[in-house]
Amino acid sequence: MITADTHSADGVSGGARRLIPLEDFFRNSERTAYQISPDGTHISYMAPYENRMNLFVQRVGAAEALRLTSETERSVAGYMWADDRRLLFMKDCGGDENYRLFGVNLDGSDLRAYTDFPGVRTGIIDDLEEVPGYVMIAMNKRNPEVFDPYRLNLDTGELTLLAENPGNYQGWMTDHEGRLRAVTAIVDGVNTQILYRDSEEEPFRPVLTTNFKDEVNFLEFTPDNKNVYAATNLGRDKVELVLMDPSTCTELEQLYAHPRYDVASISYSRKRKKLLGVFCTGHKEPVRHYFDDEARRRRERLESHFPGRRFGIADTDKSETKLLVYVGGDRTRGAYYFYDETTDRVEKIADLAPWIREDDMVEMHPVTYTTRDGWTIEAYLSLPHGLTPATARHLPVVVNPHGGPWARDTWGYSSEVQFLCNRGYAVFQMNFRGSTGYGRKFLEASYKQWGRAMQDDITDGVEWLKARCIADARRIAIYGGSYGGYAALAGVTFTPDLYACAVDYVGVSNLFTFMQTIPPYWKPMLEMMYEQVGDPEKDKEMMAACSPALHADRIKVPLLVAQGANDPRVNKDESDQMVAALRSRGVEVEYIVKDNEGHGFHNQENRYDFYRAMERFLKKYL
Repeated sequence: MITADTHSADGVSGGARRLIPLEDFFRNSERTAYQISPDGTHISYMAPYENRMNLFVQRVGAAEALRLTSETERSVAGYMWADDRRLLFMKDCGGDENYRLFGVNLDGSDLRAYTDFPGVRTGIIDDLEEVPGYVMIAMNKRNPEVFDPYRLNLDTGELTLLAENPGNYQGWMTDHEGRLRAVTAIVDGVNTQILYRDSEEEPFRPVLTTNFKDEVNFLEFTPDNKNVYAATNLGRDKVELVLMDPSTCTELEQLYAHPRYDVASISYSRKRKKLLGVFCTGHKEPVRHYFDDEARRRRERLESHFPGRRFGIADTDKSETKLLVYVGGDRTRGAYYFYDETTDRVEKIADLAPWIREDDMVEMHPVTYTTRDGWTIEAYLSLPHGLTPATARHLPVVVNPHGGPWARDTWGYSSEVQFLCNRGYAVFQMNFRGSTGYGRKFLEASYKQWGRAMQDDITDGVEWLKARCIADARRIAIYGGSYGGYAALAGVTFTPDLYACAVDYVGVSNLFTFMQTIPPYWKPMLEMMYEQVGDPEKDKEMMAACSPALHADRIKVPLLVAQGANDPRVNKDESDQMVAALRSRGVEVEYIVKDNEGHGFHNQENRYDFYRAMERFLKKYL
């Protein structure tokens, strides 16, 4: 194990750095996921117990906390306050993502399972704040492929089926009184439909049918429950915020649009019954637009407490005067603060990782480059300590494309990035075409482009690094998880001379078998996936050409492959067949399989094993 000491950095001319123990980067946070009770009297959080993240609660201002859960097999996956006295939490089994719902009182009493059904996945639709003692959930208990809405009585555990999903409903929406008013559905395989009703006594009726490429997303009802604030790209490239009549999906007013970015989220005050603001994810700084002067003034007051820092409101009590504020950045996991708006008082609650020294961490530099066909790609370059993009020369580089693929990288702290930079590598992340938040054209430019134009965007980024002499052309690795794992395999398959080695973490290797092993609740979306990724019949030649496992003979560099045995999204066979194909040719492959994991390693000891293996692998081949 590497100990904290000072050594010369591999690939860094004349530099020195403090080697930080691997475990410091990947150990569980000391405390995280803070929330405040609706009445503002208690604070909850997640913290390690027996190396698993468990649920704790303490009274505001008190020094001692009470542990509410004692999970030792699997960390609590997430939680919420149901009311002033009871919390709900989720957990799955071995990474199968079939989340079960449990509840416990804030004094630790009455711990019970609400949806402890094998093979059934539970999700929260509405906390039903205005209906004490109840929450609304969705489960695929009746049919594994579809989710039905239920009202759950938290005292008795009684489940009441509210509507039976006919097979194509994908999402439910409630109004401010907790009534089911709208639903999204898939029709004809690739078309999406919004169905609506004025009251729960009426049947749902279709009000808008569009191709799935058109987005109309109801975000929140207006205070009178008549209209909705909606995010839409209908008739436009970027997703904009509009006021919409849900009974016809007629746009009543354009509220906000950004020339470069999609609308990402809104802020709504339940107490004041008012839309406060709208937000976009920018290259570095978030884009904020306020509709409410009071919300803007609150932001300004908080800025005076955290000058020059990145922060956001993590939670509020029902009165919206007691706030939990998360303060972070690119060189810290962050900290939580308690803010009392009535007194303008700020109190630090906890650092997520107090053992991480900000001065030891490195900056994440936002950069851009242009692809061969003219797209501007927003990317992030992180460098070993003491270097800048202007001074970095001939470094070993880890190229790190994100998963999804319809997701995106953002500016901020990354344990992986900091770990790799501390070991002397530059890390390069890019929002290749298909990354979300950049508009319809950029998204659709990725369809049926796995291993093709999407991969070209990654390759063009590598060439950009080489042209600026930042990268040592002989020492470039590619590493990613999920789709990023696919991109790593595609990189060493289709550009075999570009990379010195690759790390594939729960990645797709064969587009045909990937389509055959998706979770049952993805099957209603299969026709859409055929348009996005490829149709196994109509696009057979393309999919075969873009499946790395079918072209393993092109790979000539070493690989490290990691896989969870219970992965419901990327079946273990994706890794098995890739490893078998390479080993049959004598290509060196290290293969890590964890029997108690799914799509990514969540248990701390498994993370340690993976990153230790990655450290050895990169040191040997990069």
